[in-house]
Amino acid sequence: MTARVVPVSPGAVQQAAAILRDGGLVVFPTDTVMGVAAAAGRLDAVERIYAIKGRDRSKPLQVLLASADQVASVAGALSPLARRAVDALLPGGVTLVVNRGEAIAPEVVAGGETVGVRVPDHPVVRALVTALGGPLAATSANRSGEPSPVDAQQAVAALGDAVDLVLDGGPCPVGRESTVVDLTGETPRVLRWGAVGKDALEAALGAPVA
Repeated sequence: MTARVVPVSPGAVQQAAAILRDGGLVVFPTDTVMGVAAAAGRLDAVERIYAIKGRDRSKPLQVLLASADQVASVAGALSPLARRAVDALLPGGVTLVVNRGEAIAPEVVAGGETVGVRVPDHPVVRALVTALGGPLAATSANRSGEPSPVDAQQAVAALGDAVDLVLDGGPCPVGRESTVVDLTGETPRVLRWGAVGKDALEAALGAPVA
């Protein structure tokens, strides 16, 4: 048995949002790779993500938002550097690690005091967050240690019927994970290179990255 796959449409997005509210898991396309997500406030569903992926509990999930304006709702105090990064890089293929706000439970971020926020440059994700009315706790739609899927078929092959719905919006445009940048210190520090390269990152931030 495999997951239910539906083409992206306004109705399908509303259906996915209802599943998320009920504690389900949904797979969807982003600008980088296919993602799997729970409603960030449903900690039972957050636990399911860790279980179906076989993900190390010490690795935090990302928080996906519909717009850069929403970062303040999930983050703690932002430094001038972090604010500049939010303005310059979102939406886009980056995950910005900032101080965690009280709206995000520690369980979403493996008990840490920081949160990786992301605003994908993809209409399906933004529509899904808007329909849900809150952030998504998300990661790539693969088993841990396996390649990240870049279309619905690969995601189904990876996760099978462990998720409740797969939104098929065609191939992910970039096909590579987001670049992860830690902005909690005085200088930006790249934790993972991905969709956004060094030159573009430093140009946006106006600062060298470590």
